[in-house]
Amino acid sequence: MLFLRRKKFFRWRLWGTVLVFLVCALLLWRSVSSISAQAKVSQIENLKNAIERSAVHCYAVEGAYPESLDYIKEHYGISWDPTEYVVDYAILGSNMMPSVTIIPLNGQEVPR
Repeated sequence: MLFLRRKKFFRWRLWGTVLVFLVCALLLWRSVSSISAQAKVSQIENLKNAIERSAVHCYAVEGAYPESLDYIKEHYGISWDPTEYVVDYAILGSNMMPSVTIIPLNGQEVPR
């Protein structure tokens, strides 16, 4: 009789340990995915800020905003992965700040 009680106790203890392990694994997975999503949003914001800063620097030095993204890439060293983001650089006028929009291709959220 004592042997059966120990066996039953051991079984419940084993299932409890497995359950705790699965809950911890789930929490770890969710936190890592959350941090990854935040990093992607931060990447988008940093890319947009870098392009805008380069455009303003070009305006300060040369007296006009860059005509294209290729000019910014070539002269200011800005780069990004074209398989992850589409960058829209709309020129509004030679003396007006261009509009920069970053569009993620992998279904990521766009920061507001």
